[in-house]
Amino acid sequence: MIDADVMRLRQLRNVALRARALARALDSDSAIDSASFSRGAVICWTIARVATGRLRAHPYLSYQKGPSRIRELADRTIASIAAFAAQRQRRSCGAFALELRCVAREVDDARALTRSPDLSDALGRIQFQLRRLAKDLDCGAQNEPGKDAVPRMNAIVRVEASGGALDAIGSENNWPYLAI
Repeated sequence: MIDADVMRLRQLRNVALRARALARALDSDSAIDSASFSRGAVICWTIARVATGRLRAHPYLSYQKGPSRIRELADRTIASIAAFAAQRQRRSCGAFALELRCVAREVDDARALTRSPDLSDALGRIQFQLRRLAKDLDCGAQNEPGKDAVPRMNAIVRVEASGGALDAIGSENNWPYLAI
């Protein structure tokens, strides 16, 4: 595993843990059906465990470090604020769908660029679960007020990337590395 792989796995773990914190904060609201948020938290925890397991298997001790307590506290604080805002606007599914898109994008990138077949298989199973959850969240987001503000997972999304614009197709058709 090279430095780029380590950085990619750390980024994947951080994004997954951030999404898990948001899912747990949204799940704490008892007024809504929270099965999707619970499933999302479990999927994100699985992603973090896969990434952490690969990093801990590396022989260099500096690569084996996990996320700090400060990052965990910051993720929980930001997730609590985002969950409060989403629940107040009655757009919990839409807010979690946006966060799940970031996770799906990181999983896609990590799977496309990995050289390890077992990591690729594990991420492929996770992608399947993410797609099923994304469909459920899209259905839930369509029933929320302000549904036009949340783009669907299958729609073309415009992403700004470091000074230039990049068109990314939703997670079902997002395979930017086919040309390589």
